[in-house]
Amino acid sequence: MEQTGVKGFLKRKNVNITVKTYLIDALGAMAFGLFASLLIGTIFATLGEKTHLEIFITIADYAKSATGAALGVSIAHALGAPQLVLFSAATVGIAGNALGGPVGALVSTIVATELGKIVSKETRVDILVTPGITIISGVLMAQFVGPGVSAFMTAFGNVVKTATEMQPFLMGILVSALIGIALTLPISSAAICIMLGLDGLAGGAATAGCCAQMIGFAVLSFRENGVGGLLAQGLGTSMLQMGNIVRNPKTWIPPTLASMVTGPIATVVFQMQNIPTGAGMGTCGLVGPIGVYTAMGGGGRMWLAILLVCFLLPAGLTLIFGEVLRKAEWIKLGDLKLDL
Repeated sequence: MEQTGVKGFLKRKNVNITVKTYLIDALGAMAFGLFASLLIGTIFATLGEKTHLEIFITIADYAKSATGAALGVSIAHALGAPQLVLFSAATVGIAGNALGGPVGALVSTIVATELGKIVSKETRVDILVTPGITIISGVLMAQFVGPGVSAFMTAFGNVVKTATEMQPFLMGILVSALIGIALTLPISSAAICIMLGLDGLAGGAATAGCCAQMIGFAVLSFRENGVGGLLAQGLGTSMLQMGNIVRNPKTWIPPTLASMVTGPIATVVFQMQNIPTGAGMGTCGLVGPIGVYTAMGGGGRMWLAILLVCFLLPAGLTLIFGEVLRKAEWIKLGDLKLDL
């Protein structure tokens, strides 16, 4: 039976007010917007600084300047926005990012997109009404919540960074484990680190956790998935394993334990640092190690930290923990099989 009233109208307009829609779908898409602008711009900036090629600097400047628009479009696309709403979201994203950072862009774009969807094709002057409502509501929301949200996220991020500097061992464990778990969950660890501005030692701990999840799952599932799975998870994302984790949560134990070891090694032993745009990316496209290089600028200790913390230790520790769980039959052959 077709629904009537407000619920029926919202369903017809494809407005789904759920936690999954806003904190998983929208946040996940936001990561793609960040990668296509700010993150790739940071990589080009690093290349330009180290090679002294002006073209890379120019590309980086353009890519970074597109961050707000990329955020708006990516979030609106995830929410199923019709064309006029989707294109108008670029303006909203710019305003949200300028006034409240990535979180401001997220909140303002969600509100603007949903209101834009509601009015879309409801009048004879849709070409004016839909972008008008989308942009006005989005900019007003950015002005209303942006500064407060930005201040809160900055303050919270500073607390995490200060705590990591004061207690590098304990916070190394905590930050590494939590951000690593966030990377594997269907949310965006990259967006979280950028929103919190996690850099310095906290950024290094986050990098350790993300690498532990990606490299860990890649080697742990090698017998089931081969080289294809190794590359898909090691250079792509450990999020591919979420379906298997739901079926057998014990498969998550080995890489998570590995992250709890590599985190404090990163903070205490190597004082490994990263920038916010690289902290939550792990080995995805090697963005995490590139961020470490950008933050630390080279040196033997840095290269050893990247080699051990980002690659060798996650692989070795996860295999050891994994074998223990396999012998205990907590993990069985086929539990980590991917449909590649």
